Order: sequence, then C-alpha cells, then structure tokens
Amino acid sequence: MTARIDRLWPTAAENLTDDDLIATLATAAPTVRFNFVSSLDGSATHEGLSGGLSGAADKRHFELLRRVCDVVLVGAGTVRSEGYGPMRVSDASVRWRVRHGMPEHPVFAIVSGSLDLDPRSRIFREAPVRPIVVTSARASGLAAIAAVADVVVAGEEHVVIAEALRGIRSHGHQQVLCEGGPSLFGSFIAADQVDELCVTIEPTLEAGDGPRIAHGETPSSRGMRLGHVLRSGDSLLLRYTR
Repeated sequence: MTARIDRLWPTAAENLTDDDLIATLATAAPTVRFNFVSSLDGSATHEGLSGGLSGAADKRHFELLRRVCDVVLVGAGTVRSEGYGPMRVSDASVRWRVRHGMPEHPVFAIVSGSLDLDPRSRIFREAPVRPIVVTSARASGLAAIAAVADVVVAGEEHVVIAEALRGIRSHGHQQVLCEGGPSLFGSFIAADQVDELCVTIEPTLEAGDGPRIAHGETPSSRGMRLGHVLRSGDSLLLRYTR
C-alpha cells in the first residue's frame, strides 16, 4: 500500500497523488536539490545507514525526486556505504519520464576526488545510462574509468564544486538531485551551490555518534525559505529553497 502523504502548508490538502507531489517539486530553472532524512535529534543514520531511517513516505518521496531529475549526484563514500547499484527508477517513473520527453532513467553521477572506484562494478556494467564520474586531475586510474563513464575533471588537487556543476551541465543536465553524503553536502554549502533541500524528519531518537546531514572543515551559512510542509503519520517532509 502506498504511504499516504498530506500537505499541511502552504495549502492544506489530503492524500496527495504522485502528480500532486510532483507539482510541488516542479521548477523550470536549473536546480541543485539535496535530499536527506534525519532523526528528531539530528542523526543522519540509523545503525550506520541513512536508509535505516527512511520510512514508507520518505521512500515514496525519494522515488519522485528521482523521477523528475536529470542526474542523481552522490559522493563515492556514500555509494559504497549505502550499497548503491545501477541507477534505475521504478516502472511507474519510467513511464512518467517517457511521457514527459525525458530519458527512461536519470544519469548517475559519482564524485570521487581520488577515483577510488571499481570500473568492473555493477554500477558501470549494468548502467541503463552511461554514468558520469567527477574527479580531480591528480586522481590515478582515469583511463579505466573513462572506458565505462564520462569523466568530468573538476579541479587540480581536489574537486571544485562550481567546476563540477559546469561539467555536469555541459552534458545537458539541468536538474541535479544530490543524495549525499554529508561531506558532499557540506562542500556544496561552502561553495554556495545549494538551491533546495528536501529533508524528511522521522519520529525517532537515535543519540549515539551518528553524523549530521552536512559537515565540513569550514563553517558556512546560508538562509533558506520554507517551500512546503508535508506529513505522513508522525513523519514530516520539508522542502526549503534559496
């Protein structure tokens, strides 16, 4: 059974359809949108994984965010820890994307400054669309990765976020969905390249030493505006924009 999601703000509405939810996410401008889940006390993980926090409504919203994007951008550490496979959306999302003139699946873009990736992994071997790998000029193994992915070199010693975005958009991808992890999010905040944040607050208290949804070496700050408040049971799904 599909998780029920209601809108509390700005206009109350009950039992939103997928198309209703997609309408709340629609944007014509090129957008960098982050999506995270968090416990009530600020942990980004349960037992070491963000997927451990995610409830049914968050999973439904997660799929819809992928449905409307051009590219899903993820840090290599998160790809490994969360067990990412080839980037595929659901059959319903494929049908929606085709009806709207989009490729069946979004492009999977992976950020790895050191290029610590296995070109023989399923992510590349079984990809429905050729992935993108964002890296730095100092990385070794470029040729092996270039055989299975489009490589964007964004910086000499480390990945420069603005250059990474220019490289991704040079491939024609305007709607970028970033799924983490916290270090990548922190880098985007420091570079002032975050347009939107969708964050699901799950009704759990985790304590422990779980990470926040963003962290970085240099504190950075940007004010955001509340876009909408959705509710599913005791979970809140919030969207903030620049």
